[in-house]
Amino acid sequence: MTEMLSAAALAHAVRAGRLTPADIAERCAETIRAQEPQVRAFATLDLDGMLARSREAGLAERPLAGLPIGIKDVLDTAALPTERGSPLYAGYLPATDAAVVRMALRAGAVMAGKMATTEFAFMKPAATRNPRRHAHTPGGSSAGSAAAVAAGMLPLALGTQTAGSVIRPASFCGVTGYKPSFKLIPVLGLKVFAWSLDTIGLFGAHVGDVAFAAAAMTGRDLQPDEESEAPHFALAKTARADQASPDAHAALEAAAEAARKAGARVTEIELPPEIEASDEAQGVIQSYEAALAFADEWDRHREQLSDMLAAYLADGMTIAPETYDAARRTARRGRHALADLFAGYDALLTFSAPGEAPEGHASTGSPMFNRLWTLSGAPCVNVAGLTGASGLPMGVQVVGRFGRDKATLGAARFLERAIAAA
Repeated sequence: MTEMLSAAALAHAVRAGRLTPADIAERCAETIRAQEPQVRAFATLDLDGMLARSREAGLAERPLAGLPIGIKDVLDTAALPTERGSPLYAGYLPATDAAVVRMALRAGAVMAGKMATTEFAFMKPAATRNPRRHAHTPGGSSAGSAAAVAAGMLPLALGTQTAGSVIRPASFCGVTGYKPSFKLIPVLGLKVFAWSLDTIGLFGAHVGDVAFAAAAMTGRDLQPDEESEAPHFALAKTARADQASPDAHAALEAAAEAARKAGARVTEIELPPEIEASDEAQGVIQSYEAALAFADEWDRHREQLSDMLAAYLADGMTIAPETYDAARRTARRGRHALADLFAGYDALLTFSAPGEAPEGHASTGSPMFNRLWTLSGAPCVNVAGLTGASGLPMGVQVVGRFGRDKATLGAARFLERAIAAA
């Protein structure tokens, strides 16, 4: 398989005059032509537009230096259709770009196309295949975004996460996935699934690449310092640890041991019950909000929804407002308990997914090890570099304190380097 592209290294090469944005776009186009027929990462591909835009003056001086980027197809783009993985929106052209798309373009990114997504970022699989092994799922719902980076087609791609749709596909495809703190990246122009949970994230080859891109797009200081103390990790397997495969347990233990050898402290803990209770609350909140977010599609276009989504929305309509409000209170208590927990640790270390990418394409896998952290609003990073028994990637997840994204990315980069050195 083609080697992944480092966004930070490519941008540095452009600024040093060793490459031009057009050189990088040509390289991406060549790989896309070779890989896309099998991987099917794109919902809409715009190679001609990408190549033309890469030749525009001034790109090399902008923060993203003309790097090609993929946009998940639940984010609005005025220049390309936004079909949201649904026949209901076939050919739909929004009047404006999503805020995050405009942020990326202002920073000097060049849009390569829209990335395949599950239906409305829910569970009905996209056509995308895992580039590591085509017979296996790439995960969901940001399937195309993760797969394109893993296949070396793009250095960067945008995804979204409501339950586990950045971290899980990143683990399955062997790339870095970064879900920022809730609301760090504005969600204006995103087709909402659950407004209390939806978070826009990034995919890249390495932790340094997503940190570089997030800093370039937001203008924030998010790139980890080179000189920093070894972190103190809390190893938290959660109450669902018995549902993780032996491969997932082995990967988590290997990551913890690598961190220890590199000088980090790793302390295994049990999460307080106030935090664990948030896992069930996430499901209630997501279902209730989705039933309202899709009220128009349900009332006027129900026949164009998949049976899977229609059944889910119908269940969401049965949730009473007081049940939803109680779940929100549970979530608030869980967030406060998590903040208290971080008084003693720099980051949590836990599973990214229950195991390797499942074989077949009927399912995108389970977000059971992601829901809790999405609800918390905490920054999360899938750290790649480990493999399961069959040779497929196995990621581990670093979770940080809300609003401390730079420190979380720093802990993730420390772990990434520790794994590589082990």
